[in-house]
Amino acid sequence: MWGLFPLYWPLLKPAGAVEILAHRIMWSLVAVGVVLAARRSLRWVRTLTVRQCALLALAAVVVTANWGTYIYAVNSGQTIEAALGYFINPLISVLFGVVIFRERLRMWQWCAVGVGALAVVVLTVDYGRPPWIALVLAFAFGTYGLIKKYVDMPSAESLAVETAVLFLPALGFLIMLEGQGEGTFGHHGIGQAVLLAAAGVVTAVPMMFFNAAAIRLPLTVIGMLQYLAPLLQFAIGVFVQHEEMPSSRWAGFLLVWLALVMLTLDGLHAARREPLPETA
Repeated sequence: MWGLFPLYWPLLKPAGAVEILAHRIMWSLVAVGVVLAARRSLRWVRTLTVRQCALLALAAVVVTANWGTYIYAVNSGQTIEAALGYFINPLISVLFGVVIFRERLRMWQWCAVGVGALAVVVLTVDYGRPPWIALVLAFAFGTYGLIKKYVDMPSAESLAVETAVLFLPALGFLIMLEGQGEGTFGHHGIGQAVLLAAAGVVTAVPMMFFNAAAIRLPLTVIGMLQYLAPLLQFAIGVFVQHEEMPSSRWAGFLLVWLALVMLTLDGLHAARREPLPETA
């Protein structure tokens, strides 16, 4: 579902990226609130700690940067660079492991990081600038995942807190837009208004499906599936939106994919070498 996002956000034009982001935040809170109310699972609100709230507020800021950058990228014809951000995200996670947790990398992990860094250099030369959109998306999503590791809370509940933190600023921005006569909600037909409101469902449903899958599927399968979304996004950028893809850009992407193959094979090899838990 995440892989199909590049087909959805352009449907919300003529709304700008920030207006779409504000609607996404507001309607995500509504959507996840309906789900939690249907579950009648509101007891968790009383158990929230100050530490959890602080971490989720920080996560909210980071995910806002991620969402906003992605919407801007897709709606400005830069879907391929956005896909690149999610391709290199696993490499950023490895980098965080070294820098923050002082983890020691295996040889093939170092090779993957080196090839990934070379890919960024190649793509910088190709674009004539660093691939800022990809780097912002990768670091923001990696930071978001890092923060969530310290928050012991299911995805629906944590998304509710994150969007609640951002709800008033988003609402205030939309009211300001309307006051300036620049808002688009309700001014471009019922279809566009419904699609803006549906951004909440489009955000909440994939996250809850992912949470359910993470419980039921092996980690190796989850690891493989994380490449499916950027692969679909890349295909949409190339074959549907017909974005430019010169040979030098292909070279950069091939290096990224080579790094991911190294990382994946190393992870599978390490998983096989781990001793099985003893049974009584």
